Amino acid sequence: MSIYSLPPEDVLRAREKLVLDHFEDEVRQDWDKVLSTFPHPHYELIASMKVHDGDGAVRDYYQETRAAFPDQHHEIIAIRHSHDAVIVEFWLIGTHLGPLGTIPATGGRHRTRMTAYFVFDDQENLVVERVYFDQLSILKQVVAGLDRRKPRDLLKLLRVVRGMLAMAGGRPDPRLQATEPPQVG
Repeated sequence: MSIYSLPPEDVLRAREKLVLDHFEDEVRQDWDKVLSTFPHPHYELIASMKVHDGDGAVRDYYQETRAAFPDQHHEIIAIRHSHDAVIVEFWLIGTHLGPLGTIPATGGRHRTRMTAYFVFDDQENLVVERVYFDQLSILKQVVAGLDRRKPRDLLKLLRVVRGMLAMAGGRPDPRLQATEPPQVG
């Protein structure tokens, strides 16, 4: 299929239903149902340059993020279709109640605008969820409620900064750097 043409309407509707079911199953934390939307679960988080590939790695990702944000949910802003993807713009919302990697819980809430590309192969299988977001926006929001005049909150802020620095040293996943331009024209 050409990158300049869309699949038939029934294909677009089926893709959209799969993506919306995927979103709702994530909110319900029904990981078996979420994972069933992929023949091989694969997430790419562009902000952190991390890939979670395979059932176990994706389940670990879900466990880590829901430990940090147990009430995580979303508000969809827009859904768009391309020749090989459903693109969803949404607000991700949650309260930071548990550790996120080495960043301790702050109790702060965030509402962060994101975009996810749900990419399909030629057989209409979902092959990747690729998510774009600004990590700093989340961090700024979850620490905003800390009172820097209180020693306990100042200590927590220091731990957050240390946790961020510890996580920032990782190498980007090379699969996210090995890109090729599309064939156009």
